[in-house]
Amino acid sequence: MSIRKKSIETLRSARWFAKDDLRSFGHRSRVMQMGYAPEEFVGRPVIAILNTWSDMNSCHMHFKQRVEDVKRGVLQAGGFPVELPAISLSESAVKPTTMLYRNLLAIEAEELIRSHPVDGVVLMGGCDKTTPGLLMGATSAGVPAIFVPAGPMLRGNWQGHVLGSGSDAWKFWDERRAGKISKEEWVGIEGGIARSHGTCMTMGTASTMTAIAETIGMTLPGASSIPAPDASHVRMSSESGRRIVEMVWEDLTPARIQTRESFENAIAVAMAMGCSTNAIIHVISMARRAGCDIGLEDFDKMSRHVPVIANIRPSGETYLMEDFYYAGGLPALMNRMRAKLHLDALTVNGRTIGENIDGAEVYNDDVIRPMDNPLYEEGALAVLKGNIAPDGCVIKPSACEKRFFKHSGRALVFDDYPSMKEAVERDDLDVTADDFLILRNAGPLGGPGMPEWGMLPIPKKLVKQGVRDMLRMSDARMSGTSYGACILHVAPESYIGGPLALVRTGDIITIDIPARSINMEVSEEELARRKAEWKQPPKRFERGYGWMFSQHIKQANEGCDFDFLETGFGAGVGEPDIY
Repeated sequence: MSIRKKSIETLRSARWFAKDDLRSFGHRSRVMQMGYAPEEFVGRPVIAILNTWSDMNSCHMHFKQRVEDVKRGVLQAGGFPVELPAISLSESAVKPTTMLYRNLLAIEAEELIRSHPVDGVVLMGGCDKTTPGLLMGATSAGVPAIFVPAGPMLRGNWQGHVLGSGSDAWKFWDERRAGKISKEEWVGIEGGIARSHGTCMTMGTASTMTAIAETIGMTLPGASSIPAPDASHVRMSSESGRRIVEMVWEDLTPARIQTRESFENAIAVAMAMGCSTNAIIHVISMARRAGCDIGLEDFDKMSRHVPVIANIRPSGETYLMEDFYYAGGLPALMNRMRAKLHLDALTVNGRTIGENIDGAEVYNDDVIRPMDNPLYEEGALAVLKGNIAPDGCVIKPSACEKRFFKHSGRALVFDDYPSMKEAVERDDLDVTADDFLILRNAGPLGGPGMPEWGMLPIPKKLVKQGVRDMLRMSDARMSGTSYGACILHVAPESYIGGPLALVRTGDIITIDIPARSINMEVSEEELARRKAEWKQPPKRFERGYGWMFSQHIKQANEGCDFDFLETGFGAGVGEPDIY
């Protein structure tokens, strides 16, 4: 039974609605203008529902209905639901990248919560950046919050092939470039790869981040694994609405849930899932909003002793998120690796992680492997450092060919995405399968916004020869559905003069994943000479949000939050004055 710490008089919304004065009269009269009686909202927890639905976000198109399910749950528990639309960051539609706007969503979420008469909040997200953006904003706002994941779409299908969003797009595109797939077949793949509402059904960034939201305790148990079209998703949504009302009475805020231990759990689970490389950037920023100093070292340390046990594409070869759900979902995976977790970490249902996963069973040992029979012996990600990336870079060894774990090759450098994209289609390009393709000026400032350009296309010349993987390096990100020997998030980025800016075509690059090192075989004297000659590329923005972004964005190894939003930047923001 929950213990109530709040009374009607101490509800945050009471400051707007409960007083017998002119200001509260104005507040109440405007709510009554919408057709509500005072007994419906005065003295009840007012629950904001931050809904990232839009007509341009296919991953969230069911949120138009799910918000009604959340409202139903809030009303059943005695709360008063109010829907507050928030910016909808559609990964496939928004250009140059949704990462440019993650922090804008975080700002909007924080200010929507703080400025309105709400006691708790339900966060509705899932498409890649909406999960971290909403959680970052709600964490900073500090009211009780619960996250409702959009859920993965159903598995794709085409001519007997089970298709995984993103991962199979890249694979079959190379086959088309090689002349093995016709235009008509390509249209068939387009229509079969995304068959329902919901997020990517591979272990891309969406499923990675919603699983992380569950692991840090911000969703109901098992919520992140439910396919979007499943009736269980409807029930989870209404249950989340009921639960947030109780969380308000219990004063169960994100600060009580999001501890260093909960983020260490998130990192461990991410490694076991074969997570997206984007998890590093988002978890660092989310943790720092919660006052927890999480960094690259925490990820690399965890990757050394947590194996990949989720056999889900792109790290796996066969299964998708629907299979993961049927195999037991995230609670089953966490129960299988419980020895690696802090089991006393609190969650939104008022119970601990350990209590939530007790008894969770695995129903398919090939989808969720035993710890002693992993898909990959170490975790999904590795952090490399060296003279080309002194502040670190990231690779996903579980999704690349093992011949690249130790390798030296010649650099082939591109300064921008359009010139690279044009060059890789040339049949006379001077390139071999042992070379390093390098793209620069694609980081947080240079991109701008650090676009998902990091899975550079294999040159067409090599594709025709049967090459399907090679070493590629950039200060960009890549889609969580991507795969291959892609070295990402090089920090500091080349746009601000990081060492990646000094690499030249023909330089030898050496990578050693077991040793966690990556270096260019160029003398310090030569690098100093190149640095003296280097000139920064032109400004990306002269005004507006982009200008603000450029002034305050932090580097990839620091989570790409705005400096003025991190905990410790200045005094916290108090409650708004109500005159």
